[in-house]
Amino acid sequence: MTLTLREGDASAFFDAPFNAYPDAVGYVSPMRGDIMRMLDPGRNPLWTAGNPYRFWTVHRGDRPVGRIIAHLHRASNARWGWKRAQFGYFDCAEDSEAARLLLNAAEDFARDEGMDELVGNFNLTAMQQCGVMTGGFEKTAYTDMIVGAPWLPGMLEANGFARFFPMTTFEIDLAKAAPPPAALDPAHFTFAPIRKSTFPERMEEARLLLNDGFHDNPMFVPLTPEEFQFQAGELSTILDPRLSSVLKQDGVPVGVIIAIPDLNGFLKATRSRIGLATPWHFLRYRMNRKRAVIIFYSVARAAHGQGIMSAMLTHTLERVRAAGYETVGGTWIADENPASLRQVEKMNGRWLHKLHLFRKDLA
Repeated sequence: MTLTLREGDASAFFDAPFNAYPDAVGYVSPMRGDIMRMLDPGRNPLWTAGNPYRFWTVHRGDRPVGRIIAHLHRASNARWGWKRAQFGYFDCAEDSEAARLLLNAAEDFARDEGMDELVGNFNLTAMQQCGVMTGGFEKTAYTDMIVGAPWLPGMLEANGFARFFPMTTFEIDLAKAAPPPAALDPAHFTFAPIRKSTFPERMEEARLLLNDGFHDNPMFVPLTPEEFQFQAGELSTILDPRLSSVLKQDGVPVGVIIAIPDLNGFLKATRSRIGLATPWHFLRYRMNRKRAVIIFYSVARAAHGQGIMSAMLTHTLERVRAAGYETVGGTWIADENPASLRQVEKMNGRWLHKLHLFRKDLA
């Protein structure tokens, strides 16, 4: 059947990876409703802020077998001095012509916007999921980790993209974990759990700490309250207050760690759709959850060098273990961040997947 490119079909955008990948790839989708929110020009703060975007699906007959989105992040370009367009959600069947159609569409968008490079995967920014999986395909991913097929890196390279900015995901077996020795004076330091009753206050503290602690990280752009709420608002329904907390020093927030139960088993069982059996699947998941995932952790720059990060991780791993969880995953650490890599190694963590960004020069 002939391949056709279709623009703006949100339902096909959600369906495409389910058709593109066999079960062995291990792909797990965000909920369908979250994909629809992300694509909605009136709801996603990236789009309401004036960032242009377009998205496409490639179809064999009426069956979508690939997808991609391309957009600008004007704040990122302004902060870092780039003329960069970003692509994301690049998922494709093992079909070189399908990949070419999708990537060419994204390149045309970038050129039409006057950009001189196209970089991805970003789903949708560096503060969310990013990278293309380039290694560890046989290992099971956690929620918020990029999952892709082994043929995607070769497709990108065949279309003129080069890999850079390597990243690594990790997993800690709590039965074997050896948290680094760290202690904080309880007269000055307290952990404030993130509960439903305190969710708005704690999450605003988390946003400010993320923006402060990540200020100098490559590609980072401070999150507005609207962006952070859009990304984190759904967390209130799945948070386990034993996992996430804000650390305060003499009442002032100095650190935060956000961790959630791993949802991938639930998402896979429901195919990421709301249906009649969804409540049953969710109850079953809550009764049997053994995996948690760290979404991010951050320490205010003024508090660096005091051992606070080690203390936060020690505290969190102890609470996660006491809550009955068996493993903890981490979304990604850049290979150019040796201190964080060593931190995981000190806790007897193991590396799961290799990720890279891919770039094409359009100039």
